Amino acid sequence: MKHLFIINPVAGGKKNDQEAVRHEIEAFAQSLDAPSEIYVTKAPLDATRKIAQYAQTEEMLYVYACGGDGTLNECVNGAALHKHIAVTQYAIGTGNDFIKSFGEENADKFRDLSALSAGMVKPIDLIDCNGKYGINICSVGIDARVSKDVHKYSRIPIIGGATGYVVALIANVIKGVSHKFKVTAGGKMEETTVTLICACNGCFYGGGFNPVPEAVIDDGYLEFLIVKSVSRFKLAKIVKKYANGKYKELPELITHIKGSSMEIESDIEFVVNIDGEAIHENKISFNIVPQGINFILPEGL
Repeated sequence: MKHLFIINPVAGGKKNDQEAVRHEIEAFAQSLDAPSEIYVTKAPLDATRKIAQYAQTEEMLYVYACGGDGTLNECVNGAALHKHIAVTQYAIGTGNDFIKSFGEENADKFRDLSALSAGMVKPIDLIDCNGKYGINICSVGIDARVSKDVHKYSRIPIIGGATGYVVALIANVIKGVSHKFKVTAGGKMEETTVTLICACNGCFYGGGFNPVPEAVIDDGYLEFLIVKSVSRFKLAKIVKKYANGKYKELPELITHIKGSSMEIESDIEFVVNIDGEAIHENKISFNIVPQGINFILPEGL
């Protein structure tokens, strides 16, 4: 068996923090009794390409995504459907939303390399999104647009950090909060105007939003929420309930569907959020992939 540490050099904040993490990983890798490699990514999707090279062999591989949800997503896309590869997250990113599905009180276990290397391998589900995989939550609508723009605004020195999310939200609310889609689920197609649609495998996204608290990552189903078209004023009133998983209190505005697939189509291109990463499509299919990836749970979880 081999251990592969994928390091995102821009995760974790300040340069000094990144250097400290790098030294910590190097020291741990040297202490292992098995072969190991530390790989620092050089460009987007570099982690996916690196793991895909290992996928061509039959050697058991433990992959540590050293970064946030974006780093984890790249590693997942390289390891998906390969039974001899298992992935976990050494959570040093900003949001680290996916691991919150295991209980926010357990977050520190994903910062313990010894606990991760001695952990249990558990097959969990994935979301197939037009051939790209998500492990957590995918969405379309205003939240997907905000997710795409937040990085743009956060890079501006005078804004930066969490303020970038607020600025991105305001900018997209001004642009409009609704979009017309053709939505097919359970064999039925409906043309409707919505504010957003989410497909949940995990429980948290967007820095702490918890739309479907009962979502389970290994039950072979997705939890879909369709938020109907609302005014800007109404959106401000319902967003807190949506973020706190209280969709059942708004049955007139939010439809819940538990299923294995959904297809969404539009006459114009729209943004699709996949675990915080953005793609642009005219048509997207969200399909469950039961036990699509091996995930390493830290020891004691």
